[in-house]
Amino acid sequence: KINHFKDRSEVPAITAEAEAMSKALKKAGFTFVGPTICYAYMQASGMVMDHTVDCDRYAILSR
Repeated sequence: KINHFKDRSEVPAITAEAEAMSKALKKAGFTFVGPTICYAYMQASGMVMDHTVDCDRYAILSR
């Protein structure tokens, strides 16, 4: 998912998808997997792209 944020303050720490992932992982027996951790994982693994539109990497990564 490519987001189109204009400012870093718009980037959320938690999303509905991250909350669902957290709930599923906890149900499977994982611990220390809150929605903030899950969203950070989603960012780091490339599941979501949260670079702001004025970032040099935005154009390259949003292709």
